[in-house]
Amino acid sequence: MSEGCRLYLITPDHIPDLDAFAGLLRQALEAGDVACVQLRLKGADDAAIATHVKKLMPVCHGRDVAFILNDRPDLAAALGCDGVHVGHEDTPYKDARAIVGPQATVGVTCKDSRHLAMELADAGADYVAFGAFFPSSTKDDTTPADPEIIEIWTETTTVPCVAIGGITVENCEPLVRAGADFIAVCGGVWNYTNGPAAAVRDFNEIFARLR
Repeated sequence: MSEGCRLYLITPDHIPDLDAFAGLLRQALEAGDVACVQLRLKGADDAAIATHVKKLMPVCHGRDVAFILNDRPDLAAALGCDGVHVGHEDTPYKDARAIVGPQATVGVTCKDSRHLAMELADAGADYVAFGAFFPSSTKDDTTPADPEIIEIWTETTTVPCVAIGGITVENCEPLVRAGADFIAVCGGVWNYTNGPAAAVRDFNEIFARLR
């Protein structure tokens, strides 16, 4: 982990007030280093996703933060997103890559499978995501993972890995110490007691201390 761990921010599944959320996102990104933001809207139609992308992507790009769309490589390409994240049951990596092109970022969910991660990394995935490491409020069908999978991964390959699943300021340290390149957080930021900006600051303080 030569460059240290960075924050990978995931939006809530539902955003009732887009304007208000854009303000919260702006405050969060101004509070400390964030590598990327993933828009994850479950059950939204194409028009709603497009509206959210057009509102939130400029907030990210204005602060040099990459903007990733969950599940939908077709919309990611059409709307000019920086990349797409696909799950095991979503669009296959090969198809997602063909849709978004060679320059876009394509990340993949690997749950607790190092074998799957290796296959996808060899195929060209830009990062692999392991988890869930803790119970998650945003996903019911999680597969438990152990920090050891990150340790082994970082010792054997240079492809970046993301730790995901129920991660908070209070429990992230073992994953950072294990060598995660990115810590993916949703509720741990948006539901943080002192607000999203404070969460970003506190995560970054931990990353800096353990670097």
